[in-house]
Amino acid sequence: MSLYRPITPGRRQYSARDFSSLTAGKKPHRPLLEPYKSSGGRNNQGRTTSRFRGGGHKRLYRVIDFKRDKQGMAGRVISIEYDPNRSVNIALIQYPDGDKRYILAPDSLGLNQVVEAGEKADIRPGCALPLKSIPVGSVIHNIELKRGKGGALVRSAGTAAQLVAKEGDYATVKLPSGEMRKVWIENFASIGQLGNQNHMNVSLGKAGRKRWMGRRPHNRGTSMNPIDHPHGGGEGRTSGGRHPVSPWGKPTKGYRTRMNKRTDKFIVQRRSRKKVKG
Repeated sequence: MSLYRPITPGRRQYSARDFSSLTAGKKPHRPLLEPYKSSGGRNNQGRTTSRFRGGGHKRLYRVIDFKRDKQGMAGRVISIEYDPNRSVNIALIQYPDGDKRYILAPDSLGLNQVVEAGEKADIRPGCALPLKSIPVGSVIHNIELKRGKGGALVRSAGTAAQLVAKEGDYATVKLPSGEMRKVWIENFASIGQLGNQNHMNVSLGKAGRKRWMGRRPHNRGTSMNPIDHPHGGGEGRTSGGRHPVSPWGKPTKGYRTRMNKRTDKFIVQRRSRKKVKG
């Protein structure tokens, strides 16, 4: 992580991630770039569905190989690159047939290392295998929930899951949140912990840096009028006078939104809640 001398107020708390692990002077592979249009928090009818979104720097989407369906063919890492659309770095893989693909870069993956996907692939960072072929206790990421759809779980910087057990047609996986979940044993997962672990320690330092990311100022409900927010109004500064809610009266902290009862049977243990000190 890079720190700076406080020559301006914005620089005083400013810190940035370390880019020394990236391949110097490497531009993104153009065939794997797609246009990325910012929605500004609006839906297809032009109505705001996500508040405080808008602006931000222009960027192109990098097509990531979440499916890892290039099986039985070893590829070589030719570059480690920055991806503006996600917190983790990405690795460009070149296969013997000339095909190139981006994958999520694990922590210990470096240039010229070999990665492979398939049942007989080696157990090393960056390789993708079905859960039935991965030893119990292994650290994994990019886990599929539906075979062939591509990895859906554990894709953020510094995250990793652990394969806890295998029984019958299902494997038990411990997710970063603490949740224990059953996953079909034929689903693919990649080996290793994802890189850029210091992502969570970066301090933005100033409000303008948040605007570069496409986030507009977020004003508090207690600073509004009663007509605009349930926490608004009152004489002087108040705490809102009730449990935190959204402008439409829905609980905004700890509000359970999961409605998929069909897959409840796959959750062995819910994620651990933080203990509140009395």
